[in-house]
Amino acid sequence: MESREIEIFLTLAEELHFGRTAERLLVSQARVSQTIGKLERRFGTALFERTSRRVALTPVGRRLRDDIGEAFGRIQEGIARATEAGRGVAGPLRVGFSGALQGDLVLSVQAALRVGHPECEVLLHEVPEGDPYGPLRSGTADLAIVRFPVDEPDLTAGPVLISDAVMLAVPARHRLARRAAVGEGDLVGESVLPAGSLQETLARVGAGHGVHPVPSQTAVYQARPTIAFVPFPEAPAAEFGAVWRTAADNARIRAFVAAATALVRTEGGPAQVCGACRADAGGPAPR
Repeated sequence: MESREIEIFLTLAEELHFGRTAERLLVSQARVSQTIGKLERRFGTALFERTSRRVALTPVGRRLRDDIGEAFGRIQEGIARATEAGRGVAGPLRVGFSGALQGDLVLSVQAALRVGHPECEVLLHEVPEGDPYGPLRSGTADLAIVRFPVDEPDLTAGPVLISDAVMLAVPARHRLARRAAVGEGDLVGESVLPAGSLQETLARVGAGHGVHPVPSQTAVYQARPTIAFVPFPEAPAAEFGAVWRTAADNARIRAFVAAATALVRTEGGPAQVCGACRADAGGPAPR
């Protein structure tokens, strides 16, 4: 039996009136009659006794009602819960981030989202820089703000939300430390450190082990006297955006991404940190 056939049968078994059944299900009375006739031909027996004055279930009809009624009700409840989970915005949304600027963005979106969807609770969750997708796959985070590009078959990436100029982190006494800017040619002969965790990389730069390109937000949020941050205009911008598991897509995720997109558009484009903030962040001022 198809879902609609079950629905028509159970409703008629409750109403015991073809007209009221049709009105309740918003179908024609002929559709109800045709469906019941089809079922009776399939089972080879009558399900209802019909007279000009009354409609009643036959013994087979009562048994069928009892056998499938409760199970069909549970199926409908399950479908309703799944639909609510996919379409409803109410409930918690765990948003992962690793950098301070990303965290600031999440807080701004949280405030904006609260205006239109106060029933959606955004919970901040710090994710490790070395494993930004792990919390998504384990279910610890529903969505994360990570560095782009993202090329993972099980993940969906949203629009760019942060576009950050790149700077070169060098030891404070390095030959490039007081340059107004550096280019690719300035890296010849330099030890460019492989990417690791941010704190580990900065510690190695500060200790004089090499240099490393970083988003300019690092100069603002991670300033320290042992490191200078020099503008690196030739490097492509560091871009960040929202990513989530494709299979876990739901209304809360879509609402957050929509609010974040609207927020950055209102501000004129993806959030940016200006490389010129280097001096304010504690690095040596250019001369």
